[in-house]
Amino acid sequence: MNISLSLTPLISLIAGILILVMPKLLNYIIALYLIIIGIVGLVK
Repeated sequence: MNISLSLTPLISLIAGILILVMPKLLNYIIALYLIIIGIVGLVK
């Protein structure tokens, strides 16, 4: 549980910064975010 609670805000912060820097990466960042959250949810 602690992994998903601490990992989610960190991933969100990094994704937000990358989207601000390079807006073209938006689709890839969202896809990776969803995949990572899905894996964390399955492992938990």
